Amino acid sequence: MQRSETARSFLPAPGSAPVTWRVEPGLTPYDQALEFMELRAAAIRDGSADELVWLVEHPPLYTAGTSARREDLVEPDRFPVFDAGRGGEYTYHGPGQRVAYVMLDLKRRREDVRAFVAALEDWIIAALASFNIRGERREDRVGVWVVRPGRPPQPNGAPAEDKIAAIGIRLRRWVSFHGIAVNVEPDLSHFSGIVPCGISGHGVTSLVDLGLPVTMSDFDVALKASFEKVFGPVA
Repeated sequence: MQRSETARSFLPAPGSAPVTWRVEPGLTPYDQALEFMELRAAAIRDGSADELVWLVEHPPLYTAGTSARREDLVEPDRFPVFDAGRGGEYTYHGPGQRVAYVMLDLKRRREDVRAFVAALEDWIIAALASFNIRGERREDRVGVWVVRPGRPPQPNGAPAEDKIAAIGIRLRRWVSFHGIAVNVEPDLSHFSGIVPCGISGHGVTSLVDLGLPVTMSDFDVALKASFEKVFGPVA
């Protein structure tokens, strides 16, 4: 079954508390983010904390997922490299990229990892649509993609396309952490130090690269509205 067919609402069980929505100012060190997510996920599981979506920006860095291949780290000395512990391969985080760490209790929603990834893609695609960007999923690779018709086609004849958003999650006792990263206005040249998500032959893009003067605050508004349609109300 395709991910597009598995995607359904991930609304919480009736009576659940709204998801806390938190926007962190400034740049958040990655090691601090990892520590916070571990603690929060454990607290959600034991019932002492509400679900949380935590929006951050990081200083420039690369992260390695559990499937990362050493050869995909093209410039190992360019930026700090962190072992993320999430699924996936290498990715870049930095200023101008909206990272949303999603800490949800799937036992209250739906215990289906594949469908959860599809729901995250739906969330991103809906937010991009607010700016008339057509984000698309690909069944053979996770993330959200934008077709670039003005460029030469791929070797297989398919239209050229760039990645605009990455997804990497981890589940512990059915509580999710890590999440999504959407390129609003990062320095796209920083992606050249890795093979992003282990996928070669494609580029990366951002909302501003596509010609849209979107601020981070603008995108956060769209991200929040589209989240509520898929995952339910936020506090």
